[in-house]
Amino acid sequence: MNILECIINNASVKIPANHGIVLLDFLRQHEHLTGTKEGCREGDCGACTVLVGELQGDGVYYRSVNSCLMPLSDVHGKHIVTIEGINQPKELNPIQQAFVNDGGTQCGFCTPGFILSLTGYFVNNGKFEPADALQAVDGNICRCTGHTPIKKAIHHIVDSLKNNSAADGTFLSYCVEQKILPDYFLAIPARLRSINTAPLTDVHIEEEHTIVVSGGTDLYVQKAFTMHAEKIKNIASWRKSIPITEDENTIHIPGTTTVEEFRLSPVVAKYFPELKRQFECFGSTPIRHRATVAGNIVNASPIGDMTCLLMALNAVLTLRDAGSSRKIPLRQFYKGYKLIDKKYSELIESVSFSRPKSVTRLSYEKVSRRQFLDIASVNTTMVFEQTEKGMLQCGISAGGVAPVPLFLAKTSEYLNGKMVNGDTLKESLRIAQTEISPISDARGSAEYKRLLLRQLIAAHFMKYFPGAVRKGSLI
Repeated sequence: MNILECIINNASVKIPANHGIVLLDFLRQHEHLTGTKEGCREGDCGACTVLVGELQGDGVYYRSVNSCLMPLSDVHGKHIVTIEGINQPKELNPIQQAFVNDGGTQCGFCTPGFILSLTGYFVNNGKFEPADALQAVDGNICRCTGHTPIKKAIHHIVDSLKNNSAADGTFLSYCVEQKILPDYFLAIPARLRSINTAPLTDVHIEEEHTIVVSGGTDLYVQKAFTMHAEKIKNIASWRKSIPITEDENTIHIPGTTTVEEFRLSPVVAKYFPELKRQFECFGSTPIRHRATVAGNIVNASPIGDMTCLLMALNAVLTLRDAGSSRKIPLRQFYKGYKLIDKKYSELIESVSFSRPKSVTRLSYEKVSRRQFLDIASVNTTMVFEQTEKGMLQCGISAGGVAPVPLFLAKTSEYLNGKMVNGDTLKESLRIAQTEISPISDARGSAEYKRLLLRQLIAAHFMKYFPGAVRKGSLI
């Protein structure tokens, strides 16, 4: 069995344990770090939040993650920080003190998760804003205190940290100066560099490895109590240091790119600036720090948010196994409910799509029971080229309305080359209804989903053609 080596708080740890268990269980049962709480075990409550630090350039970048969904096999070469690891020797640190002063804690069960999420925000950012700090705790839920005093505490701690860089210009040193972090954090980069971080196993998937794990954010929800007994292949260590690149014609996304890396990518922002805000609806920050692009695709959920977006962009998958690689359009990847055109031994190495033109427009819409942190009832994306002659190269995808993520081929074909007006919209809505086959389930009735898709497609049009399509024309 491979030995995992990491740093947990200030201790160097070598782990010959079962790599299939989750980090939460290892911390509580083996390391006796019980400040990390076990709550929902689904990544929804944030009580188990820890920080995971990885070398990035000359420093360490820390991400808040749900330890209940992170396989132990992914701690190799990383710095794991629990609530015990940020305590000062004789006093509360400023974040902890702000929670005390403003009544931000009652039973205290959720408090470690809030504190660590905020700590990660301050360590990684050079400009502190209350709205951004609140966004950093979007994966943490308080059941008894209520969120108002927590928000108050966050505002106070942000206001108190006016100067946001240390004498050496680094955020980490600043956080140590302000006693947000203990002194030992300054030595962590050098200690991590001393660990051999080469992948422990190769990327080839053999038949004996029954479970492939990338982010694990859905897998460890579905198989929470059986994964410890499985042989797993963890592929997260193949994550590229520069996740998303472009060349003259194409945008390239490595399969192990996380959703948060996609959301914050300068390449994506250059062409689709609204996606940074819109993809805040894709789970919470800790989930986005772990969930991967390829994982969302292979999961084959009919309502996968990333899949919905990439399908409209006519993305192409590059699949690779030990001896060969092949390409397949994402629109042809799904063969039935949870059935995909992929051999067991293949991995999605990368996802690519044509570099958008200056006239390319993208609209993404999603409705769920909760605005944030929830699975869609229906989602849809429309991509097209907006010209004086109308819509060109139109592609519309929809999720939650069929057994598979659906490309609305007939609707897209109808819209190509059309001038946009009320009649065009009405006919496109009629055609779309003939392409879908929703079912009633926990997220809504079939009739409700048909209505949702109709309204969301109308929202696409009204966003870019407000003068040509008015609300009255939809009645």
